[in-house]
Amino acid sequence: MIKVGITGQTGFIGTHLFNRLNLLKDKFLTIPFEDSYFENQAILENFVIQCDVIVHLAAMNRHNDPEVIYSTNLRLVQQLVDACEKTNTKPHLLFSSSTQEERDNLYGKSKKEGRRLFEKWANKNSAQFSGFIIPNVFGPFGKPYYNSVVATFCHQLTHEEQPKLDVDGELCLIFVHELVKHFIDRIELNWNENRNKCVIEEILVSHTSKAKVSTILGILETYKTKYLEKGEIPELDNPFKRNLFNTFLCYIDHASFFPFLLKKNIDNRGSFVETVKLNSGGQISFSTTVPGVTRGNHFHTRKAERFVVIKGKAKIEIRRIGTDKILSFELNGSQPSFVDMPIWFTHNITNIGDEDLYTMFWINEHHVQEDADTFYTEV
Repeated sequence: MIKVGITGQTGFIGTHLFNRLNLLKDKFLTIPFEDSYFENQAILENFVIQCDVIVHLAAMNRHNDPEVIYSTNLRLVQQLVDACEKTNTKPHLLFSSSTQEERDNLYGKSKKEGRRLFEKWANKNSAQFSGFIIPNVFGPFGKPYYNSVVATFCHQLTHEEQPKLDVDGELCLIFVHELVKHFIDRIELNWNENRNKCVIEEILVSHTSKAKVSTILGILETYKTKYLEKGEIPELDNPFKRNLFNTFLCYIDHASFFPFLLKKNIDNRGSFVETVKLNSGGQISFSTTVPGVTRGNHFHTRKAERFVVIKGKAKIEIRRIGTDKILSFELNGSQPSFVDMPIWFTHNITNIGDEDLYTMFWINEHHVQEDADTFYTEV
């Protein structure tokens, strides 16, 4: 078991890394961290002692005074170095720097100088240090107006705010799921092949997509028009668009948006309901569920999913992983409706009626991936 601590554990990237490591309990044990540890050096030292690996993500990204960003970020690095020195511990340290290192701003300067401080510590103590230089990161649960322009646009478009395009630059981007995999792969590699060796490395993380800010906004505006207003599944013909859609879906006010009522056409032949209107592919399936039975109690890390109740009565529950808040929706086939399951939300569906429940399911991808996507846990 590799004992991993994450400074900035509750932040955007930290949350995703923490949750992913906790799915790999046969390999990793996560050591809890709270931001308040930086306010008490003794507590910070106790945290350091427990860790084989520390991923340093804690940092300030934005502030009205750039000098505060610079001084804060360097102070956090120095405190972590001091804790390692004081306790005579040599965990494998991983640091999230930024491609802004080479820009003329104090945030980039704080990242570059922080990386140099860690390198100096590792060289002095014959320890392991991996400095990651990372492009723009986007994904679910990013903080709007803070973590990324994608988070800001998603929040604005789902909360009736008007996005503003200030500078239409081209962004090099990586999805948070992809970045987390870089961290985990490096932890395992150095643990298995370089343990007790001095390793000091600079890792330039390649972007996986590139787009102008206006292009990103245009795609997200399409999601608003097609998905929010009409309930249609937009065009998801490449990984970047699917990742943007999964991100967009997590910013919706699910409690008020679901269940989404579908139009029911009735004539002398019976009724017709358009349950899933697709602008691209995916997989559609069908199930019956006997009264009192619950299906699901799992979550996905890569694919969104739609449940459409077409006959019977159902209760659908969803809960974001890492939180206790449960959202519950009742659906009735007499008025067909759907609830969509965002990634990282565990979900289930229960037949609460007296007859068989008929449900249709859609997922936004069907091809096989190397990494697992479905994980079982109760709502």
